Amino acid sequence: MARPTVAIIDRQALRDNFMLAQSLAPDSQSMPMVKANAYGHGALEVCGALADMAPAFGVACIEEAIALREAGVKQPILLLEGTFSKDEVAIAAQNDFWLMVENTVQKEAVLTASIDRPVIVWLGVDTGMHRLGFQPGEINTHFNELKTSNNVAETMVIASHFACADDLQSKATDEQLECFDQSVSSLDLSSGHAFSLANSAGILAWPKSYRDWQRPGYMLYGNSPFSVNQENADQLKPVMTFESAIISVRHIAAGESVGYTANWTAQRASSIATITVGYGDGYPRQAPNGTPVLINGVRCPLVGRVSMDMITVDVTDLDSVNIGDKATLWGPQLTVNEVAAFCDTIGYELLTRMPARVPRIYIN
Repeated sequence: MARPTVAIIDRQALRDNFMLAQSLAPDSQSMPMVKANAYGHGALEVCGALADMAPAFGVACIEEAIALREAGVKQPILLLEGTFSKDEVAIAAQNDFWLMVENTVQKEAVLTASIDRPVIVWLGVDTGMHRLGFQPGEINTHFNELKTSNNVAETMVIASHFACADDLQSKATDEQLECFDQSVSSLDLSSGHAFSLANSAGILAWPKSYRDWQRPGYMLYGNSPFSVNQENADQLKPVMTFESAIISVRHIAAGESVGYTANWTAQRASSIATITVGYGDGYPRQAPNGTPVLINGVRCPLVGRVSMDMITVDVTDLDSVNIGDKATLWGPQLTVNEVAAFCDTIGYELLTRMPARVPRIYIN
């Protein structure tokens, strides 16, 4: 029998979340973000589940795009970080990869490439995130250079990214929207160029950010980007259920400790369940005592240090516990965001760092 630690991926929940993104911005196109192995869910399988719904997909780099294309994904694929070397422009042209262009090196690589067909360019504008993108006052110049090149498709997409859209009280998003609108106001858009601003938080909570293309990422996998309840985010359905099983149960006396460094000591006679999951499976080593784990659907506290292959949970208050009983680390009844909050991190990290060691099982 195989080790019971698995990630169950619900394709229907994935599709429902994508349809929610589309319904919130019905006049726009939604491009699923499948970078970092689709946030740990399996990029090829996610693309397959959305094949009849998504007009294009977004990845971080050309290696991710090539893997999808070689596996049979047909849609255009946007390289969100653009190219890292000149030769990638020709590869992009051959494979219908769209290129984010956010600096002069990338721009010159496109303009000087020897290619048989033009590439679709997404022109990045830095409206306040200050990671990537041309300065707003420079956009007109770069846009016109690209627009007149035979290497660039007639329709470009001008894009930016929000820094604080997950903070519903922040003024930064409105300021970025104003900056974006001002920076593109003087562009010659007669060839039907498009715009893209909204990430997951933008789609869910900032209707003013809707443009031609939306970029759902974290929300696609059923998780809220917000730290508070939000009407639209509350409709999301978690796609991944991370589960394992109890492999041992023991009874210890008050005063005895559990696990490496003995960082938890029983204050009463206790029943301790050992579960075959650990940081080697992507469960966070920094998870403190008290982090919730569902044992047969009931919340129980993690006790003792997370090790590479195992954790221990206090099941003293359960009526019955047996070897083989199910343990859920996160899923619809215990969100990855809640677990992440205990660990002083975010759900994005927990999902994307799940290793290949954990089998993905696809349902629906």
